Amino acid sequence: MATDERDRTQETRRPRIRLDQPRPPRRKLLPEYDPEAFGRLSERIARFLGTGRFIVWMTVIIIAWVIWNVTAPADLRFDNYPFIFLTLMLSLQASYAAPLILLAQNRQDDRDRVNLEQDRKQNERSIADTEYLSREVAALRIGLGEVATRDWIRSELQDLLKELEEQQRSVSQGGAFPADGERGRDVDDR
Repeated sequence: MATDERDRTQETRRPRIRLDQPRPPRRKLLPEYDPEAFGRLSERIARFLGTGRFIVWMTVIIIAWVIWNVTAPADLRFDNYPFIFLTLMLSLQASYAAPLILLAQNRQDDRDRVNLEQDRKQNERSIADTEYLSREVAALRIGLGEVATRDWIRSELQDLLKELEEQQRSVSQGGAFPADGERGRDVDDR
């Protein structure tokens, strides 16, 4: 009997929540929509609202509306002289147009912000590359100061050639090389 009561109390309790599994999705009261698709649609509408074509079509519709409601027989008119329904329709159009334009501007601001961030990172990379290259050029300039250039080698060779010519002149005059008898002293110096 005790096990039957325990089983019944476990059945009436809420089921245990498992933490290792995701919760089932909840039902939502509002319909779901893709914010990206809605944003693209709002941008298209905002682009159209900002064109001359929209102004021309809006003007044509308003003129046709007014002409119809002034010249048509009384029983076919749907908006008499103060044109209250026209005012309502224009207000409705404006109340939808303003948020769509703002949404499109916000999306454009977000894109601009991302582009500016990418430009900033690219500029930082360019600056780092430029600094690296300037350090490399400075190191090459320092290294070139220690390298024998063609002009330096040429001047050294000319100096050696002058020394050899002077030694040759002194040999031909007979006093540059030691006599044969003094060669033994050269051996002692070693």
